[in-house]
Amino acid sequence: MSERTDRTEFAEVEAALNARGFTRMRFELEKIETLLDLLGSPQRAYPSIHLTGTNGKTSTARMIDSLLRAFGLHTGRYTSPHLETVRERISLDGEAVGEERFVATYREIAPLAELVDQRFAEPLTYFDMTTALAFATFADAPVDVAVVEVGLGGAEDATNVIQAGVAVITPIGLDHTEWLGDTIEDIALHKAGIIHPGATVIAAAQEEEAARPILERCAEVNATVAREGAEFGVLRRAVAVGGQVLTIQGLGGVYEEIFIPLHGAHQAQNAAVALAAVEAFLGAGARRQLDIEAVREGFAATSSPGRLERVRTAPTVLLDGAHNPHGMAATVAAVQEEFAFSKLVGVLAVLGDKDAASLLELLEPVLDSIVVAENSSPRAMPVDELAELAREIFGPERVQATREMPDAIEAAVAETESDVPGELSGVGVLVTGSVVTVADARRLLKR
Repeated sequence: MSERTDRTEFAEVEAALNARGFTRMRFELEKIETLLDLLGSPQRAYPSIHLTGTNGKTSTARMIDSLLRAFGLHTGRYTSPHLETVRERISLDGEAVGEERFVATYREIAPLAELVDQRFAEPLTYFDMTTALAFATFADAPVDVAVVEVGLGGAEDATNVIQAGVAVITPIGLDHTEWLGDTIEDIALHKAGIIHPGATVIAAAQEEEAARPILERCAEVNATVAREGAEFGVLRRAVAVGGQVLTIQGLGGVYEEIFIPLHGAHQAQNAAVALAAVEAFLGAGARRQLDIEAVREGFAATSSPGRLERVRTAPTVLLDGAHNPHGMAATVAAVQEEFAFSKLVGVLAVLGDKDAASLLELLEPVLDSIVVAENSSPRAMPVDELAELAREIFGPERVQATREMPDAIEAAVAETESDVPGELSGVGVLVTGSVVTVADARRLLKR
C-alpha cells in the first residue's frame, strides 16, 4: 500500500468518523457494550488503569504510560481530545497509532458498527467508535496494560466498560455542568462511577464535597483507596531548567531527585498521582518500593503537548489548554512561579459553554494585555461577546479583538515589541482557553 493510498484511505475513515458528529454526545453504555461483544470483548484482553477527574487527566495518563514503559511493559494509551490528528488518541508504546493500522482496525469494526446502529434509535457516536478502535487496537498489538482516560464524567462514559483494577481520580472542579450537574458533589458522583468492585483507587486531593461521593463509592463496592496527602504526595519541589525536581512520598516509600520536564505545582501533583497508580498496578506498597532509576527514567521521558508547551522563542510563545477556572488557576500560578516575563500578552479563544468571565479574571493580573479571538470549533464563543467580557475586566485599552487565530497571534507578537521594538528577550505570548485554541495555534506555529 503506497503512502498516498494510506493517506487517502485514512482521510476517508476520518470523514466517516466525523459524519457521526464530532461533538454529538449520547451516554448509552448498551451500544458500546453491544459493539464490543460483537468484536469479542477486546477490552478484556489486558488489564487497565482508568482515569477520570476535571483537570490533569491527560498529563497524568501520559506520565503513567511513560513510567510503565520504563518498567518494560508494552502500553496502550487512550486519551482525548486530540490536537492534530485523531490517531493521537490511540497510542502504542508512547507513539500515536499509524495510519495503516488505524484504517485496518476501522475496516474491521465498521460493518459491526452498522449492525449496532440498526438496533438502536441513535447511532454510535464518534467517541463510541474511537473507544472501540482503541480497545481493538490494544488487543491486536497486544499490549500488557492499557491506560484509559474517560471522555466525560465516568459512570456512563463509553470507556467505563473496562472495569479497571486501578482507578485514578484527578482533582474535580466545576465543568461540563450541562451534562454532569451543577455542584461538585454531583460531578464527583458521576466520576466515582469508574470505581468497580475490588478496585484500588488513587485519589488526588479533593474538596470535601468531591471526596465524600468517592469514599462512599469505595465503601459500597469494597474498593481500596489511597489519598493524596495521606498515603502519598509531593514532599518537596524545586524549579529547574526545563521543568522541576521532585521528592515524592509514594505508596512504597520516598522517591527523591525526580525530574519532570513539565511546569507547575499541578504537574507535580499529577506526578505523585501517576507514581501511586503505577505502584498500585505493579504491586508496590509498604514493603516494596519501585526501582528508583526506572521511576526517574519514566518521568524524565514524559511530555504533555499543549500544557504550558513552549513552541517558539523571541518572543517566547507558550500554549496551554486550560479551559475552566480550576485549570486556569493552575496555569496562572505556574506562569508566575516559573517564568520571569517582563511583558506577557495573552491570546484567548474559548468555547461558548465555558465560564469565560472567570478565565479572564484569573488572567488579568498576569497579562499586560490580551487579544481575543475565535477558535475553529463550531461551538466557539463569538469574538464580539468575548471582547465585551474582556473589556469589562481588563479595560478597553488593554484588549484587542480579531476573529482569526493567525491575526490574533500576529497581533500579540507585535504587542510584545511595542515598548522596545526589536527587543524580545523576557517577553512572551500565552495562547490559551481551549484545547481547540491550542491545536489551532500549534498548526500555525509548528510549521
